[in-house]
Amino acid sequence: MSGLADALVPAEASVAEIATALGGEVLGDPALRLERIASLQSADAHSISFLAHNKFLPQLQASAAGCVILRPEHRDLAAARLAAILTPDPYLFYARLTQWWVQRQRAQQAPGVHPSAHIGQGVHLHPSARVGAFAVIDDGARIGAGVVVGPHCVVGPHAVLGEHTRLAARVSFGEHCRMGARGVIHSGAVIGADGFGFAPQAGTWTRIEQLGAVRLGDDVDIGANTCVDRGALDDTVLEDGVKLDNLIQIAHNVHIGEHTAMAGCVGVAGSARIGKHCTFGGAAMILGHLEIGDHVHISAASVVMSSITKPGQYSGVFPIDDNGAWEKNAATLRHLHTLRARLRALEKKFAS
Repeated sequence: MSGLADALVPAEASVAEIATALGGEVLGDPALRLERIASLQSADAHSISFLAHNKFLPQLQASAAGCVILRPEHRDLAAARLAAILTPDPYLFYARLTQWWVQRQRAQQAPGVHPSAHIGQGVHLHPSARVGAFAVIDDGARIGAGVVVGPHCVVGPHAVLGEHTRLAARVSFGEHCRMGARGVIHSGAVIGADGFGFAPQAGTWTRIEQLGAVRLGDDVDIGANTCVDRGALDDTVLEDGVKLDNLIQIAHNVHIGEHTAMAGCVGVAGSARIGKHCTFGGAAMILGHLEIGDHVHISAASVVMSSITKPGQYSGVFPIDDNGAWEKNAATLRHLHTLRARLRALEKKFAS
């Protein structure tokens, strides 16, 4: 076993098999054998692809894909294909298809513990779990049914991994941290490192021991080299369905609501509370102790400096420009406060 995925073997399926498993209306040849899922540009007659947006219609017209997943209103476009599957949301169908396809491809490996792995005292390890080479499961940890712990992972004392959770290679999952069912943590992620807590003392810093843990809900995905720090007193919490991309920092005592998603390089400072069904573009920054309500969407590279309670799309990005123009605009911004004061003085003068 290496990394997150098991070894993959070649797979193929007929259009009818896909529709039986995932639904949709089949047009054309249901017996057409498909060997891969492909983009519209790279597809051939034995590939299945999808049209997610009308702006890709030119790509569809030039595509050699044998089968395409389409919306019902694009039924007429199916005539140019050997087969098509009609569904209200082709992108969602594609997502479910990838899962189904990989399950067919993945070679089943027997559960068990690699001889080089270390299993501590009092560990509850479900018989269906698999533990990879040089992994460490520390004392008192609980590993649920179907869990995969990849090579060189460390699962700390009294940590809990819910059923069918998978850790890729080199994941660190800290002491007393808990994860629900069907989670995925990619390589290099660190769950439960100490939060950044220090008290100033005469020009030096005194460490504040981080006494909380991390609690992850069901169906949580965490990207490579992402860090979720343990709480200082209470736990850091990611609720069900939270999705974190690579290289994200979640500081201590942050609370993230259900089905919120964050793109790469987002940073969330300590004790921020983020609602449900929010999205954060890449490199967005959220200051500490803020409240972000449900259904708030933050644009890439924005800095959130105050709480947001009203749902909606928010941006705080200085638009890119050629350097000379940017410097002039930046210089002007530095004088806005002075210009405002002068404008108010003029308004008072003319009002009197």
